[in-house]
Amino acid sequence: MSDIGLPEWPQYDGRERAGLARALEQGQWWRMGGGEVDAFEREFAAHEGAGHALAVTNGTHALELALQVLGVGPGHEVVVPAFTFISSSQAVQRLGAVAVPADIDPGTYNLDVAAAAAAIGPRTRAIMPVHIAGQLADMDGLAKLSADSGVPLIQDAAHAHGARWNGRRVGEFGSIAAYSFQNGKLMTAGEGGAVTFPDRASYEEAFLRHSCGRPRDDRGYHHRTSGSNFRLNEFSAAVLRAQLDRLDEQIDTREERGPLLDRLLAEIPGVVPQARDARADRVPHYMAMFRVPGLAGERRDALVDALVARGVPAFVVFRAIYRTAAFWETGAPDATVEELAARCPNADALTGDGVWLHHRTLLGTEEQIHRVAEIVAGAVAGAAGPA
Repeated sequence: MSDIGLPEWPQYDGRERAGLARALEQGQWWRMGGGEVDAFEREFAAHEGAGHALAVTNGTHALELALQVLGVGPGHEVVVPAFTFISSSQAVQRLGAVAVPADIDPGTYNLDVAAAAAAIGPRTRAIMPVHIAGQLADMDGLAKLSADSGVPLIQDAAHAHGARWNGRRVGEFGSIAAYSFQNGKLMTAGEGGAVTFPDRASYEEAFLRHSCGRPRDDRGYHHRTSGSNFRLNEFSAAVLRAQLDRLDEQIDTREERGPLLDRLLAEIPGVVPQARDARADRVPHYMAMFRVPGLAGERRDALVDALVARGVPAFVVFRAIYRTAAFWETGAPDATVEELAARCPNADALTGDGVWLHHRTLLGTEEQIHRVAEIVAGAVAGAAGPA
């Protein structure tokens, strides 16, 4: 067992403590009576270049709410990447719609524009690019596809707080975006999420739906639309304000360490780091991702176990969504696993041989980054030994 002393996560200091005390002492601990959620929404919208932001209970609910605002429901389809965390498809399926998997780019692991175009049908109501590991998907190509097809985009930005594409932030593309603040994310309150909107009307509809359909100033229980209670509490918002305050500094550090780690990993025989599109001019690096194409299945799993044993926060990558039991419970397309795998060969391959390292790795020193690469090299060599 070797511990190389990488930074812990989550990180906090007196700013979180002060925020929690501020929320406690204001006397109202829910958003309708306090001021922390309102303040966080203004600050987060400004940071992401969005017209409006709405804080919610978690990132999955953020996606559900975004889909509802676009009118997604039973009988509709939503194009989602085959490679993503299951919430991207489950949010669609919980609304009674069908999640249609499309393949990913083999280098960036983001939704492939041509594959998304091929997945659009007469019932398609939205296209959901997921900005994997914090690198924005091809927003040029996807914006053109959306304009040509008339199908709106919903950005799953759970990994992409503070990301840019050709100088544009997530909120500056004119589409709704959903974020997560779960414990491992780039900024966190343990749980939480947000939805950003380009226009006031969408924000107001989302506000109603996230508060049981009840207007902000209602005193007579006039529930104007269907919805649920997705309201974020004041304590979480106070923590998130502090987390947002240090986010850019942390991204700066990861933007220095990320390319170094990628270069070192690329020098290891058999290791292929995630590619970076030159148009992604600021990547917050939620994950440091790489493939080991010669080590699939159990050997990849053994590699991850070896890294964890040496103090590196490593994980196997997400399964392709159609390779989970949850995907088939409801709202699945009329196809078999084998048929979807044939349509999504890049996602299927990544499922078997992909590895990711938590972003706290990239908050370490340059010396620690070199040590991580050495450990990966040794673990790959060990996993590549006799079966």
